[in-house]
Amino acid sequence: MKKIYSSIVTLFFLAWGTGANAQEKRTITLDEAVMLGIQNSKNLRIDEAKIQEATANYLEARNNRLPSLKVSGSALALANADVNLMILPPSNNEGKSPKANSAFYGNVAASLPLYAGGRIKYGIQSAQYLVEASKLSSENDKVAIAYNVSQAYNNLFKASQAIKVFKENLSVSQKRDESFQKLEDNGIIARNDKLKASLQTSNIELQLLEAQNNFSIASINMDLLLGLPDTTEIDIDENYIDELSQSHPVSYYLNEATGNRKDLQAIDYQRKAADLGLKSAKAESLPTIALTGGYIAADVPKILTILNAANIGVGIQYNIDNLWKKNSSLLRAEAQQKQLTATNDLLSDQIRLEVNRDFQNSEFAKRKIAVYEKAADQANENYRVTKNKFDNGLATITELLDADAAQITTNINVVNAKADAALANRKLLQTSGILTSR
Repeated sequence: MKKIYSSIVTLFFLAWGTGANAQEKRTITLDEAVMLGIQNSKNLRIDEAKIQEATANYLEARNNRLPSLKVSGSALALANADVNLMILPPSNNEGKSPKANSAFYGNVAASLPLYAGGRIKYGIQSAQYLVEASKLSSENDKVAIAYNVSQAYNNLFKASQAIKVFKENLSVSQKRDESFQKLEDNGIIARNDKLKASLQTSNIELQLLEAQNNFSIASINMDLLLGLPDTTEIDIDENYIDELSQSHPVSYYLNEATGNRKDLQAIDYQRKAADLGLKSAKAESLPTIALTGGYIAADVPKILTILNAANIGVGIQYNIDNLWKKNSSLLRAEAQQKQLTATNDLLSDQIRLEVNRDFQNSEFAKRKIAVYEKAADQANENYRVTKNKFDNGLATITELLDADAAQITTNINVVNAKADAALANRKLLQTSGILTSR
């Protein structure tokens, strides 16, 4: 009875351990994978922090046009200061002035900028442009992430399809080995011919192991991109390779890229901010005017008390050293403006090159499908004919194995060509800036 009970407990824990370590299996479409990749992207978290930083700079720029209010106070110990109040008669203490040993002072000062040469206005507009540029940079990163997820999804699909093809052919090859073993036992074929067939089976097993290894690596990469547990096994939607968009001329994609590339739009906002920075730097040579007001209270015991000393007026500030000092802020702003102009031109040329390149790659990938399908039909027919000849003693084992190997290769090539064409199409859409707007 104890042995039975012990066996039941052991089986229970084994079953529990198996269930605990079992992989979770999920079927995810490409669009769902892209959505998960964007939601869990660590790069986009960095972008979000940059947007918050740019927004904080914008709020700081807006604060510059608001009134400022400062309160200060001091309690001072004086080293036997002599005080001579000119508006009062001298002290009766042998003509000496009273001694001041301490003083108390409080001040409330308010200031409202009236004119700063446009620097406040330019600063606010420039900061707002930089916020928009940060948002557009984040959108550009989303497009790049969408393509990276598509690439990982494509690799996972190709690995899974390779496993399927190799498993099917391994089963056929193993059955053929069993048949050849019987033929060898009956003296119908030579041992050398049987060993050739066994060698081909071993090669297929190695190819299957390599495909399974590639699938494991692609699965881990996919799980990390999507923010899923490392043990999640993803089932691919095999129909995604048939979702090729309608072909357009290259001019269509160039126009789309010009109007939709977020990195190009981000640089445009940076250039606008740089133009305002140039105006703000020029305004540094102008005076600033502010409306000022305040309240002062002071007390020097036994000597002076000041209460209700409110004041209001207009303050003007001008740095005279601007007359002989170089405006370094202006030089930096001009250099930044030139740099962004050159960057914009360089990016425009790069976009034209990328769109043309990816358009050609997409068209080439589509044409390869037809070629590989034709080759697969020929290889399958060749294997059928060769197998028929071999069964009738008209073909050698080497010819049969060569035909079988060619059949495996061409069938995998067809699947890979379709997957590569789907990915090349998505690359073209990414380069055109319309991948996430499909």
